[in-house]
Amino acid sequence: MSTKKSNTAKVSIKSSVRKTVSRKVTSIGLDHTQSMELTEKLNDLLANYQIFYMNVRGFHWNIKGEKFFELHLKFEELYNNLVLKIDEVAERILTLGQTPLHGYDDYLSTAVVKPTKNISEGKKAVQSILDAFKVLITKQRVLLDLSDVADDEGTNAMMSDYIREQEKLVWMYSSWMGN
Repeated sequence: MSTKKSNTAKVSIKSSVRKTVSRKVTSIGLDHTQSMELTEKLNDLLANYQIFYMNVRGFHWNIKGEKFFELHLKFEELYNNLVLKIDEVAERILTLGQTPLHGYDDYLSTAVVKPTKNISEGKKAVQSILDAFKVLITKQRVLLDLSDVADDEGTNAMMSDYIREQEKLVWMYSSWMGN
């Protein structure tokens, strides 16, 4: 009886391998069509991260008021974290065999997060951060689902880690706002 189960398992694995071989796959073994959809969504995410990063740099430079020291440091922590994520997302796009967007005109035309200028008041800056996180987390949830369907563990793990971390940041910034 165990021989039958063993043979059945081998047949299932062989069927799965045949399916993989018969379709077009990337250099890392992912379905090409699914990989293209993932890289399109990752490029969209990258554009939003780039605009968010520039906004947070501006908040860091321009913040004024009694909470200056506290927010100046928090914004620096945040933009340093964002620049690492920008690099990771771009490198994931390259790993999937595509080219990451790398022009500000591309970022501006693609991103849902819009550039901000001359925000020096803490509550306005933090609200802008919360709005950007809402966009990013929503996009990352879509990527989490797509990467799961595509068996793309690399993108899936990245999105899961980002979501977990950013949900906590949303809680913290919301608490600072008194929400």
